[in-house]
Amino acid sequence: MPSRLNILPDQRLLDVRPALQEYLGRIGKGITPENFADLLDSVILGLLNDSFGRVAAHEGSIWVLDASREFLVNAYNSGPNSSKIVGFRQPIRQGIISMVVATEQGFVENEVYRNENHSKLLDNQLGMVTYAMIAVPFYFLSDCRGVVSCVQLSQAKKEGGQLIPLEPLPGGFHFESLLPIQQAA
Repeated sequence: MPSRLNILPDQRLLDVRPALQEYLGRIGKGITPENFADLLDSVILGLLNDSFGRVAAHEGSIWVLDASREFLVNAYNSGPNSSKIVGFRQPIRQGIISMVVATEQGFVENEVYRNENHSKLLDNQLGMVTYAMIAVPFYFLSDCRGVVSCVQLSQAKKEGGQLIPLEPLPGGFHFESLLPIQQAA
């Protein structure tokens, strides 16, 4: 008969548990937008990019809280606009991705550009309209460190100082599209 698997905590670790928790906390706090890419190996990138592809996202991103916790900084982007998106700093008090960090709840919506909570800062920089968005909290060592998001973008025209999406509009996301992004996160 095989021996039974024992997953109970090792009694020898009880004395060092506070030090171990403090050490792991420092590792988590040491994750910055600048060093985040060091955590991304080919397996993780493959999983993320496959998930973005499964939901038909145009761009997929990982947003990491900066040290001051004042900004979410785009630390990774999978799409054709990555050179314009990586490094973008979204103020934590604005936008849907900031709301996802605050509530630690996933989000999926089409016609996001109509949502008054949607920050248009990145849209204006790209000259495009975010048509659909999925955003979920990203955890590392049990704490929310940022957001994994993906979007469908629309070409845009400027009308009355606002970006207006042009036809044809993207197909949007379904509520079921949330699950692959949550699993990847």
